[in-house]
Amino acid sequence: MQSSTLDHPVPPALPSEAGAGIDRLADAIDLPIGRWDARHRLVYCNGPYVVWAQRPREALLGRSLAEIFGDTAWAAASNAFAAAFSGRSTSYERRLTHLGASARWARIQVFPDRNDAGRIEGVYTVAFDIHDDVLRNEAANAARRRLQRFTENIPCPLTYVDRHFVLRFVNKAYTDVTGQTREQLIGRSIAEVRGPARWSEHQPYYERALGGEQCQYTRLVKDYVDGPRWLRTTYEPDLDDDGLVAGVYTLTMDVHDLTVAQERLLRRVERDELTDVFSRRTMMDHIDAAVAGASQQSVGLFFVDLDGFKAVNDAQGHAQGDRLLIGVARALQQAVRADDAVGRFGGDEFLVLAKVRDAAGGHVLAQHLLEAVREGCAPLAGGPQVTASIGYALAPADAKQPMRLLQLADDAMYAAKRQGKNRVMHGTDIGPDIGAG
Repeated sequence: MQSSTLDHPVPPALPSEAGAGIDRLADAIDLPIGRWDARHRLVYCNGPYVVWAQRPREALLGRSLAEIFGDTAWAAASNAFAAAFSGRSTSYERRLTHLGASARWARIQVFPDRNDAGRIEGVYTVAFDIHDDVLRNEAANAARRRLQRFTENIPCPLTYVDRHFVLRFVNKAYTDVTGQTREQLIGRSIAEVRGPARWSEHQPYYERALGGEQCQYTRLVKDYVDGPRWLRTTYEPDLDDDGLVAGVYTLTMDVHDLTVAQERLLRRVERDELTDVFSRRTMMDHIDAAVAGASQQSVGLFFVDLDGFKAVNDAQGHAQGDRLLIGVARALQQAVRADDAVGRFGGDEFLVLAKVRDAAGGHVLAQHLLEAVREGCAPLAGGPQVTASIGYALAPADAKQPMRLLQLADDAMYAAKRQGKNRVMHGTDIGPDIGAG
C-alpha cells in the first residue's frame, strides 16, 4: 500500500528561471541524476532518472532509496551515502534488479551538495551504465582464472623471465622439477636457480628470444625426475604494446617417446634392418657427398659381393645366412676407420666408402677388406666356404661422378668373379668385356 503524500512531501519545483534552466540542463544530460536529503529521501530527479527507475516521478520523490529500490539496494549504497554526507565523493556498483529481465550493472557516483555556507544539505547521485564493461571484465577474469588453472595444472614446466633473466613466474611443474618453492624461485636469476653449467646451455636460446626470435632446445637430460629423458624447451618472446621484447616465456615438454620413435624411424631409413650398416639409400648419399669433396680428399668405393653365399642358404637355411651377413657387416666395419662408411647394397652385396691416399693405398685397403671377409665368413660347421669378390674405383682419379664411380666398382667386382673369385680388382685394370657376366 502506497504511503500518502503527507508521509512523503514532494518539494515544489524550483520557481526561478535559474532553477528551471538547471532542470532543463539535468534533463538534457542522458544520465540518471538524483538529489537526496539528510534523511536519504529523493528530493529531485531528472527525466532520465524517471526512465531509469521505471516509475512515475510522484512515486519517487519524497521516498528513501530503500523504499524505492529495496533494502538490498540501500545496503549497497549506504556506505557511499555516509561518505558523501561526510564530505567525500565516492561511488559504488550494483546490479539493478528492479529492471527485471533487463537487469544491468551500474556505477553510481555519490557526492555532497553544499549550500553557500559550505554546509552539506544533501547528496547527489549520478548513475552510469557499466553493464557491458562488467560482462567483459567478468569474461576476462573467468578467462584469467582458467588460464591460471591451466598454467598451474599443466604437467609441463612453465616460466616467465624478464629482460635480466630474473624469474617472475613459475608453475607447479617447474617447482616440482627444481625441488624449490615459488618463494625460493621468484625474483632470482635463472643462473642462480639452475647453476652456471645449465645456464650456459640455455643462455644462447634466451638471448635469441630476447632478440625477438622463437627458438627451441632439445636435449637428453640424464638427471630428470623420471630418469634420462629427451626434453624440448620452447623460448617465446613476450612483446609489449610497442612491439618491444619485455621478457621470455619458456615451456619445457617431455618429448622422449616421440624422439625415440623418430630416431628408430630414422635408423630404419638410414640403416639396414638386418645388419645395422648403412642402407643403400644412405650409402648413395654418402657417395654423392664424398665425390663432391674428392678434390680435397681422395676416396675409394669398394663393391663387395660374397662368393658361395647361396650355398649357405640352401644347405643351412636363411637364418644361418642372416647370421653370416651380420658377421660380414661387422667384419667390414671393423676393417675401416670410424669416419668411413659401410653399407649393404642388397642381398649379399656390400659397399665400403673410405678415404685413401692413392691407388696403392686403395689396393692395400681392398686386400684388407678381402681378408676381413674371409675371417668373418670362417667355414660354418659342415657348411661351404664363403669368400668375396671385391671391385673398387677411386675418386677423383677414376671417376668424378658418383654413378660412374659406382659403375666402375661394380664392373671390377664382376671382373674379379670371372677371374676366379676370392680376389680384388681395380676398375682401371679390367678388360673390354667388363660388362659381361
